[in-house]
Amino acid sequence: MQAPHFELPAIDGSHYHLKQDLGKIIVLTFWASWCPDCSRDLPKKEHFSQSLNREDLKMLTINVAGREGNTEEGVAFANKFLTQPTLIDRGTEVFDLYQATSLPTTVVINKQGQIEAKFGDKADVMEIMKTIGTLL
Repeated sequence: MQAPHFELPAIDGSHYHLKQDLGKIIVLTFWASWCPDCSRDLPKKEHFSQSLNREDLKMLTINVAGREGNTEEGVAFANKFLTQPTLIDRGTEVFDLYQATSLPTTVVINKQGQIEAKFGDKADVMEIMKTIGTLL
């Protein structure tokens, strides 16, 4: 399945368009600041992101603003814990576009722009990393 295109604002004030990274492996992680599974998942992905400096891999997080108590909590969490680019969903627009149902949800998009895999809140981070590894 082709990955749906989207554009979203980033917490740093820039704008991100999915099409700017087509041709790379793209890893999207949808999350919310209050989510205990996200608090376990995101630090592992953050460490992976920092240890793997590759031009052909783009790791992004998307704060699902529509699932936050208030948007500021998501921004504060991202500023404190994440160095990956963090986008802010318009409500649950992109979350819904990718048919995500839980937090965190991780979507791996291959270099051809197709969804290679989607992982829900109970996914083992090592399984996600193995999927990424097969594409590199």
